[in-house]
Amino acid sequence: MRHGKKINHLGRTTAHRHAMLSNMASSLIISKRLTTTVAKAKALRKYVEPLLTKSKEDTTHSRRMVFASLQNKESVKELFGDVAAKVANRPGGYTRIIKLSDSRLGDNADMCIIELVDYNETLLEAKQAAAEKTTTTRRSRSRKKATGDAATSATEVKGEAVAPAATVAESAPADTPTETAENGESRDEAKADA
Repeated sequence: MRHGKKINHLGRTTAHRHAMLSNMASSLIISKRLTTTVAKAKALRKYVEPLLTKSKEDTTHSRRMVFASLQNKESVKELFGDVAAKVANRPGGYTRIIKLSDSRLGDNADMCIIELVDYNETLLEAKQAAAEKTTTTRRSRSRKKATGDAATSATEVKGEAVAPAATVAESAPADTPTETAENGESRDEAKADA
């Protein structure tokens, strides 16, 4: 049984696991996206999200704490520069795991992509387009109809009689001859007689 075992050891020793997660976190921060196994991605998410939270506060202490975990100056510089500005107003959930349909060829391991949420341009563009697009729902259409019906019923309630629209019969223009059918003749028979 696995009662109380919260850490996935990933089949590695502690030192090997910390080094691997540190390298993967540095790669994720620099390249914004990684393709790895699902188990490693879940372990990496637990490792990198507290580092991203620490990067929101740019102090010497937080830089030293992050550098102690990452051991990579370029990734620390990228994290506190560009990434921290993007995740500043996000309360958490900085990474996204997208499972891939195909598995790894050698050992059939489930593969996935782990990425920083604020750097997926296709999803951000789709979200902005959806926000800009104004949609009408059935409820909003019924409100428009209800306001139109209420306006006509309000005139009737006031006691004003609303007359139906008058119909005007138009006669044929003066220059065209008109023929009339008499004694139950059809138009064709009237034309034949004329």
